[in-house]
Amino acid sequence: MRGKEYIRENLLTILMVVGVVLGIVIGIVLHTTSSGAWSSRNVMYMQYLGDLFLQMLRGLVLPLIISSLVAAVSSMDMSMSGRIGGLAVAYYMLTTILAIILGIILAITIKPGVNHSVEDGGEEIVGRNTTTADTLLDLVRNLFPPNYIQACLQQYQTHLIPPSEDNTEALADINLWKLKGVFVDSTNILGLVVASIVFGIALSSPVGVLFLICAKFIEAENLTVFTSLGIFFVTVLGGVLFHGFAVLPLIYYILTRKNPYILIRHMGQAMATGFGTSSSTVTIPVTMRCLEENHGIDPRVTRFMVPIGAAINMDGTALYEAVAVIFIAQMRSIPLSFVDILIISLAATAASIGTASIPQAGIVALVMVLDVVGLPAEDIGLILTVDWLLGRFRTVTNILGDVFGVGIITEFSKNFLKKLDTQEACDNTEHISS
Repeated sequence: MRGKEYIRENLLTILMVVGVVLGIVIGIVLHTTSSGAWSSRNVMYMQYLGDLFLQMLRGLVLPLIISSLVAAVSSMDMSMSGRIGGLAVAYYMLTTILAIILGIILAITIKPGVNHSVEDGGEEIVGRNTTTADTLLDLVRNLFPPNYIQACLQQYQTHLIPPSEDNTEALADINLWKLKGVFVDSTNILGLVVASIVFGIALSSPVGVLFLICAKFIEAENLTVFTSLGIFFVTVLGGVLFHGFAVLPLIYYILTRKNPYILIRHMGQAMATGFGTSSSTVTIPVTMRCLEENHGIDPRVTRFMVPIGAAINMDGTALYEAVAVIFIAQMRSIPLSFVDILIISLAATAASIGTASIPQAGIVALVMVLDVVGLPAEDIGLILTVDWLLGRFRTVTNILGDVFGVGIITEFSKNFLKKLDTQEACDNTEHISS
């Protein structure tokens, strides 16, 4: 019975892992057994369901960010949002920025995506060429708009790029032409209707993950991409663990002069729950109980800071997004200037603050960051193969960021809390006397 309950509770994660494994296996088999290179059209067909999955992810960006921030602000206790709120925001911003800086340093130093580039078709679109199959596929694509506001103004169209006139064989067969997707001015009413229906299940699509990953392995010229992916995994894992168990404890010790690892020891149950559920929101009750019962933190601070921290303080997610964006740029052999790094930092900060603390929501935020810096969102297909596991370690670091923040703010607010207690005692005395 316990086994069935575990499977029922973790069915989405299990199916996601199955989709990842099947995508890798099928992609490798098709890559190694095919007699020649796959054409761009065949790769497009294979990746089609994955593209729909990506467009649904893009569609979730605005609603998730808005709902997450609204929920965080509305949960604030205004009676305590002055001094404690200001200190909390300062701490959250400090640790998030440090996490991003650490991620950027690791990605630039280790260079997980260098020497394993993928091709990027940068051809210009010439005219409007299409086939019946493309028209039908575009009709289905428009059912899943990547942005609901954009769907009010534009529709997706597939354009075919004719080859050079020297290549007469390819020029004569339109199915050999390369493809490029564009948005044209036209209201996508059908997409708005269907997108509203599928909104609640957009993140529950292991089939989309399978085809997205499978297409990436087929498209790759060789399978050395495994090496890059392994380096990326180790870079992110080392970064989030170093930030959670070294950087944050150091900040805590400097500001409070207390042993940070005592606090970590008291948070064992919360970290285990966060790792198992991959959600700091689900872990909120356990986190507050560990802080209050195991570490003796004032409940007024925990009940004010923990829910807000779970919503907007995500150091592990911020570091992960910074490394992932630079990794994809390196895979594409796209050089990044100082301005590009600055934009990535700002976008990762905003995305981590606006990301809902639920499983796989970091992928939604990553899509947003990639769009901001102009990198192809479809490249997250490779990252999805390891995201399900990295997400659990990110959650642990996110929780540690919250609990260390609670400990620091409690230390800095001792006098303020004592003053509140004294004032409350005086008010009660006056009330009894009257």
